[in-house]
Amino acid sequence: MAKIALKAGGRFKSAVSDTQVMIVKAPAGEFALSCGGVDVIGPTATGSGTLDAADTGEALMGKRYVNADESLELLCTKGGKGSLALDGVVLEIKQAKQLPSSD
Repeated sequence: MAKIALKAGGRFKSAVSDTQVMIVKAPAGEFALSCGGVDVIGPTATGSGTLDAADTGEALMGKRYVNADESLELLCTKGGKGSLALDGVVLEIKQAKQLPSSD
């Protein structure tokens, strides 16, 4: 897997499905960002490959995806087949924060 520097505002798309994402928050350094087991590509690049048969996940449009420590946050701008992963670890959908009750 190719490692790339991620920065806020960066846009990527899957080489094997319709999935497109935008970086909302990114940690410093270089990481391997993938969808469906294949590296993501730039928004204007063309890619090829096949979706990993073991990957049954799906990226959902409008959802935010984060890693375990929430140092990376992606916004899915177009949904498609395949799970989003950072350095081989599948990203989770960001959960809404609970607000205190206003009793």
